[in-house]
Amino acid sequence: MSTQTPLIMGILNLTPDSFSDGGCYCTNQQLHRRIAELLTDGADIIDVGGESTRPGSDPISSAEELARVLPVITAIRRVSDVPISIDSSKAEVARQALLAGADIINDITALEGDADMVEVLRSSQAKVVLMHMQGQPRTMQLAPQYKDVVAEINSYLAGRIAWLGEQGIGRERVIVDPGLGFGKNLEHNLTLLRNAHTLRQHGCPVLIGHSRKTFLGEIVQVQEPKERDLATAIVSAYCARQNMDILRVHNVAATRQALQVQAALAPNVEK
Repeated sequence: MSTQTPLIMGILNLTPDSFSDGGCYCTNQQLHRRIAELLTDGADIIDVGGESTRPGSDPISSAEELARVLPVITAIRRVSDVPISIDSSKAEVARQALLAGADIINDITALEGDADMVEVLRSSQAKVVLMHMQGQPRTMQLAPQYKDVVAEINSYLAGRIAWLGEQGIGRERVIVDPGLGFGKNLEHNLTLLRNAHTLRQHGCPVLIGHSRKTFLGEIVQVQEPKERDLATAIVSAYCARQNMDILRVHNVAATRQALQVQAALAPNVEK
C-alpha cells in the first residue's frame, strides 16, 4: 500500500462558545499569537470559523460571523500565502471570505444550508468541503441512528457530488468529510474510522475532523477537550495509514509529530 503524508488543517476558532477553544482568541494579541503558532507548527491549511457548530449550539447572523472572520483572513494574508479555509454554511460569508483571500469553503451542510452557496462556487475557483451531518448542530447528538452508517454516508456524499456536477462544479474541486461527531455516536464514529478507506471511492480528497471530539473523551475517559490531544494524534496516525488526505486538528505540532512517526514506521510512504 502506497500513501502520502496527509495535509494538516489547523483550526482557528473565533467563537466565544466552541467546545474546545471558545473564547481563547478574543484579543488581537491572542489571535496573532495563534496565527504565528499555526504557521510555525507547520499547518498546511488554516481553517477559520466564526460560528460554533458544537452540539447544542445556535446559529448567528451573517453580519456577526463576517465581523469575526474577515479581519483574521486579512491578518493571515498579510504574513502568509498558506491556503485558508472558511468554515461557514452561509453564502455571503463565504463570498466575502474568498474576496478577502480564502481558498476553500468548508460547509458542514454540504451546500444544503444556503441555496446561494452554489453561486459563490460558480463565480470562483474555490474548492469545497462537503460534510455529512445528521440533523442540525442544536439537536444532532440527541439520538443519531443509522442502519449502515458507512453505506449511508457514502451514498449521501455521492449524491451531493453528483448534484454539484449538475450545477457545473466538477469533483476535482470537491473534498469529502464524513462528519465525525455530527449526528454520530461513539460506535458510529469508530465504524467510520475503521472504514475510512471507503471514502476514497468518490475520487476526491478526504478530510477527517476528529480533533478533541467527545467520542475520544468517551474512549479515554477525559472530559476536558484540550486533554484529548494524545488521543487525537493517535487517530491522526491511524488516518494516515488509511490514506486520508487532510486532517483537521487543533494541535498542529502534536499531529505533525504523529505523522512523522507514522511515516518512519511505514517505509513505503511516498514523501
